[in-house]
Amino acid sequence: MKKQFATLIICLISLAAYGQVKNQHAIGGRLGAGNTFGSQVSYQYGLSNYNRIEVDMGFNSNSDGNGFILSGVYQWVWAIESGFNWYAGPAASLGSWSYKNSYTGDGGSGAYLGIGGQIGAEYNFEEVPINLSLDTMPQIGFGPTDENFTMGLSIGVRYTF
Repeated sequence: MKKQFATLIICLISLAAYGQVKNQHAIGGRLGAGNTFGSQVSYQYGLSNYNRIEVDMGFNSNSDGNGFILSGVYQWVWAIESGFNWYAGPAASLGSWSYKNSYTGDGGSGAYLGIGGQIGAEYNFEEVPINLSLDTMPQIGFGPTDENFTMGLSIGVRYTF
């Protein structure tokens, strides 16, 4: 029992070793792979030294259809090393889509609501106001779509100020 209590205390102390949100604002883009929405405009707003809100908006358009997605994430930030942080938090997305298959002529449209989370790592450069990140945002989707679960890696590049 004493070992379990000691392990719990060590875990709680390590959670208190938060990273620092270097700048209050960051704006840039995210480029996704897998079954993510693709490229997105991204904005981060620091709420304190330890947490922030991220809002991402993506558009997708091709000859068979188009759509958009708006995602919001509440993030907690923890330090790894100087300049390196990892972050995690709950996420929600809202979007719409429409398509028409150029071969069969079939089509459809609908709205999308997704809930899930985000986890990733980032590096804040000391010399230049740039933030690089690698993350994933797994979500369960609700709505008339065959993609009830989405997940993929995204690379982000943001200007911090």
